[in-house]
Amino acid sequence: MGFKICTIGELLVEFLAKKKHQRFDQAGEFIGPFPSGAPAIFADQVAKLGFPVIFFSCVGKDTFGKMCVTRLKKDGVIIDGITSHSKANTGSAFVSYKESNERDFIFNIPNSACGLLSFNLINENLLKDCTHLHIIGSSLYSFRAIDAVRKALNIIKQKGGTISFDPNLRKEMFNIQEMEQSFGYIIEYTDIFLLSESEISYFAYNNHETEQETAINLLQKGIKHIVVKCGNKGANYYGYDEKNKIKIMHIDGFKIQSIDPTGAGNCFAATFVSLMLAGFSIEKALQYANASSALAVSQKGPMEGTSTLIELEQFISNSKAN
Repeated sequence: MGFKICTIGELLVEFLAKKKHQRFDQAGEFIGPFPSGAPAIFADQVAKLGFPVIFFSCVGKDTFGKMCVTRLKKDGVIIDGITSHSKANTGSAFVSYKESNERDFIFNIPNSACGLLSFNLINENLLKDCTHLHIIGSSLYSFRAIDAVRKALNIIKQKGGTISFDPNLRKEMFNIQEMEQSFGYIIEYTDIFLLSESEISYFAYNNHETEQETAINLLQKGIKHIVVKCGNKGANYYGYDEKNKIKIMHIDGFKIQSIDPTGAGNCFAATFVSLMLAGFSIEKALQYANASSALAVSQKGPMEGTSTLIELEQFISNSKAN
């Protein structure tokens, strides 16, 4: 197998509004708590596929934190990088759903235990055999967290390892100045860039650029693989072939009833990155990533739709049969 993945960031509990269009300024019913956090979902999906993954985060010494750590450990995530704090409670998120997979969030991350994640908590010994770092934009929520990510990035890059980056943009995060400023630095070191259809314009030089033009400009900056996640329509890939010519392809997605879109992009990224590192072809890694994303949205709860490799194979096989 020969690789080990590391990811860093928020580990929290999530509460989901029972009804669509639930406002946050009115009483309503929420279900939960569910273990959540974009990098936590990513790590859980990598572990479910049977690949080694270590996760660095912080939780409070409370029941929410214990529940999150227990769940990750049960699914196979290496939890040695998770620190329990008595000074702050475990982070939380409240989610309200609109139509067409749109959501509103209220996050408590910077002022929770997650906000205590720092440079000193990234243990170099735990990174010794890590060959790949996955960075998620939502995890760059403070200068402390950015320092922690940068430390891991430098250690892994110095050993010849690779970096994947998913900006995971949320409108609730745009007032975090440090996050936006760190994007340029991270992109310089990124080998695999995974972003959604709605995010591609954020990285364009101008408003008139097409997705393809933006992707080619990013490849010319040194990124080797770019994947644009298109939901149930599938994914677009931009990279290079054996002759160093630009290679563009689209892999169709799977039609499935969406119960809860939270976590689908993280499951997609985890599946694509780990299978590609394991030697799968780009086409096959994308097909499995699309299947992983489809199964993720079929369950209520951000981490409840993570899948094993056998489950993905069965889903793809059944989809072809139908």
